Amino acid sequence: MNQTNQEVGKIFSTKILAEIIVLVALASALGFISHNLSVLRLPQGGSINLGMVPIFWLALRRGTKIGFFAGAVFGIVDMTFEPFIVHPIQFILDYPLAFAVLGLVGFFQKYTVVGVAVGGFGRFVCHFISGIVYFSDYAPKGMSPVVYSAIYNGTYVIPSIIICAIIIVILQKSKALNIYL
Repeated sequence: MNQTNQEVGKIFSTKILAEIIVLVALASALGFISHNLSVLRLPQGGSINLGMVPIFWLALRRGTKIGFFAGAVFGIVDMTFEPFIVHPIQFILDYPLAFAVLGLVGFFQKYTVVGVAVGGFGRFVCHFISGIVYFSDYAPKGMSPVVYSAIYNGTYVIPSIIICAIIIVILQKSKALNIYL
């Protein structure tokens, strides 16, 4: 075993790494379907993203650290569906960081709806800041970039949070979150 494999093994067990890979792949498939079937697709990017559900699920099962990691990986994969990159920091804000913060739900394992709201709000904040800094030129004449970013990003992030919270509650009630623990 080389040094790199030993280091990865210290961070995540093989079982957890396999779970991360499977759930990021599921998140990516759901994200792809969401992007292509969504009735709400905004011109500078953004649509309802059901790919957040597996990341929330993983963070609820395995904790915040694993949720952050899986979310960041998913954010990079999600970027391939509908890339809109104008600056390296905007890329970080809108893709790996915005999805990594979904892992915050791991702090709220007893209050999953609150956790989904906090993780989803974290995603909103990343997109909101990016919108103010990098997409203020898209705001209609006379509209504050802050208001524009809040409306633009809230239009798809808030419905995503609500739908994901409903799905997570259903999964939780079905005891699906307890599988293989």
